[in-house]
Amino acid sequence: ANQNGATVIIIEKTARVGGDTIMAGGALNAVDEGSETAKANKDSVALHYKQTYEGGDKQGDPALIHVLTDNAWKGVEWLKSMGMEFKPGTFTVTGGLWPRAHKPVDPVGTGFFKTYNRYIDSHEGIEVMLNTKGESFIVENGKVVGVNAIGETGNKVTLRANKGVVLATGGFARNVEMREKYNKQWPTLGANIPSTNPPSSTGDAFAMLEPLHAQLVQMENIQLLPLGDPQTGSLSGNIEMDVERRIFVNKNGDRFVDEGARRDVMTMALFHQPDNYMWIVLDSHCYPTGDEKNNFNESANELVAAGRAVKANSVEELAKAMNVPADHLKAALDDFNKHVADKSKDAFGRTLYSTPIDKAPFYAAPRVPTVHHTMGGVKIDTGCHVYNTDGKIIPGLYAAGEVTGGIHGANRLGGNALTDTVVFGRIAGANAAAGK
Repeated sequence: ANQNGATVIIIEKTARVGGDTIMAGGALNAVDEGSETAKANKDSVALHYKQTYEGGDKQGDPALIHVLTDNAWKGVEWLKSMGMEFKPGTFTVTGGLWPRAHKPVDPVGTGFFKTYNRYIDSHEGIEVMLNTKGESFIVENGKVVGVNAIGETGNKVTLRANKGVVLATGGFARNVEMREKYNKQWPTLGANIPSTNPPSSTGDAFAMLEPLHAQLVQMENIQLLPLGDPQTGSLSGNIEMDVERRIFVNKNGDRFVDEGARRDVMTMALFHQPDNYMWIVLDSHCYPTGDEKNNFNESANELVAAGRAVKANSVEELAKAMNVPADHLKAALDDFNKHVADKSKDAFGRTLYSTPIDKAPFYAAPRVPTVHHTMGGVKIDTGCHVYNTDGKIIPGLYAAGEVTGGIHGANRLGGNALTDTVVFGRIAGANAAAGK
């Protein structure tokens, strides 16, 4: 919005900006069709669209998905133009289905907000109000013209918008009542199921949208990951480097799913394992020294020292540390390595391979299901205009990111969420600035 000439006020209910992005793994899906990487991976924008649409059970709006995939690389170029750096090449993030994820140089999602804050600090016309919670929209003659909010001391804050209001408040993964209200897919989404999201992801915007009769779509589409920390639900401590070089085993030491499958497929399979509990197992092909960093800026050695992972010089020792039957774990690895060697589809349908798991020392870390992303939300069009239940645009209101619905369908591809925020955030900002 500011780049298109608007003066901007951002309100943020917590003490810092960043929200769920700061806690994300940082992977961003985008296809640069002219790059050697895309050519080597046989990747294309058309394939990204196809996998996003089909991976969401064809529930996503094709027009919105085309906007997402067609503009993803432009979003990366935009981030780079503001100084954000990415590591070379691409990788397959869990549930991403293809090696098209770009990894920022800065860990997790910090690179995004370092970049955004650097822009904010060096440009006029943007004010950020922290500890300021939106309460209601100001509506005049059917048009959204501002926001009523509560400030840090309980003071009332009234903000008037000359051109438009952009809603970018994220999802409701931490709102147990809303999770249970809309859940139709999972055995339970009660308080015993943790979340990767920050405590602020409570869906406050949906109460604000009710008086506007905003149209909500696909609210039942709630994504879980099989990768939560057993204590906190956080994605931190996830020892994996990429999909191709690790397996999942249950408490019996047995594999139970295609580890390159969709996120909902993997997580539902985990719900059917003893105690909803699994181990990620990999080796020194991923961590040659043990000091290499995962997506959360943690090394394997640090995770082992903290008791969040185990390390051993043999499969038998690793099984003992995991408290699983050694013969089962060995059989799982032998079968996996056989399919790595001949690149054949295994009994679970897995086709994504790279190196075998046969190089000591070996590593493993425990994981459980965790609520990750709420894919339903307010209905928007390709211009990020918000619709009411009569199917008409609510003038003056725009929305982008996880608060919206209809893009990802029943299942979001890993790496598409940050792409979503960048692509649709840019559109919302530009259109709000233009008042169109």
